[in-house]
Amino acid sequence: MLQHLYLGQFSMMFLLLLCSIFAVLTTAESSIYEVLESHGLPMGLLPKGVKNFTLDNSGKFVVHLDQACNAKFENEFHYDRNVSGTISYGQIHALSGIEAQDLFLWFPVKDIRVDIPSSGLIYFNVGVVSKQFSLSSFETPRDCTAVQLTDLQDDMHIADAISKSQSGELRYKFDQGNIGRKAIL
Repeated sequence: MLQHLYLGQFSMMFLLLLCSIFAVLTTAESSIYEVLESHGLPMGLLPKGVKNFTLDNSGKFVVHLDQACNAKFENEFHYDRNVSGTISYGQIHALSGIEAQDLFLWFPVKDIRVDIPSSGLIYFNVGVVSKQFSLSSFETPRDCTAVQLTDLQDDMHIADAISKSQSGELRYKFDQGNIGRKAIL
């Protein structure tokens, strides 16, 4: 009889332990969205289906998705299987693993920021320019559709070449303007 009592208590403790583990795993799946919100960012910056992530004390994070995918907002966004960056209040910088489509080309998103206090806008730095979108577009995580990487990689090479050539052209024009100014002085 005493053995049945201990067996019953053991079974109950085991069941509670399993429930606790399940609750932690469920919370971990959605907690990246809570991290975004706690940093003043909308949780829809990342698509549905984030399986796990790491975050260190300096704000560096890596998010792991099951597969590379695209999500549609005002523009289409591509998410690599691994997205990484450094998060601080109101911004993510040193970002890799997210690309934004514009004019049929894909541009790597380098930084994301929101105004503090909020202006209702969110800004995506894609190298040469900063694209702005309505903050409300990113309030909830979107479904993400699996993609073929070959087409995306070709577009990204073209976009990267354009970005570098425009940066070089702007630097050249700036340098030329400084030469003329020095000659006048």
